[in-house]
Amino acid sequence: MTDKNKMKILVVEDDPDMMEQMKVYLESENYEVVSASTQKQAELLIKPGAFSAAVLDLMMENPDSGFVLSHKIKKMDARLPVIIVTSVTKETGFYFDKAHDPKDWIKADAIIHKELRFEQLKAELKRLLGGSGGHE
Repeated sequence: MTDKNKMKILVVEDDPDMMEQMKVYLESENYEVVSASTQKQAELLIKPGAFSAAVLDLMMENPDSGFVLSHKIKKMDARLPVIIVTSVTKETGFYFDKAHDPKDWIKADAIIHKELRFEQLKAELKRLLGGSGGHE
């Protein structure tokens, strides 16, 4: 049974271990989690008003899957908070920094670099959702 007071978070991550860790953590913070492991699966789930926020892996079936999915989400609902989680820095040395605001060219509200610290994710969700945690 779904608790109507819980905020629903879409988590899109192709690494099953990372997905499970995020799901367990977010549920422990009183969020309801809906998960997908590919951009295509996520596209079938996104509908106006369906989620309070989205947490997206950057590289899934395509290197830019997270960017494309974020763009589609923001086109549907510009107010829906989107967080992109990426290991691009670790793999390429490219770092998304505050000097270049990601919102200027990436349709996301925050970017978190892996190795993901769940406290970072919690802090970003709290900031983007107005400090309400897992309850509306």
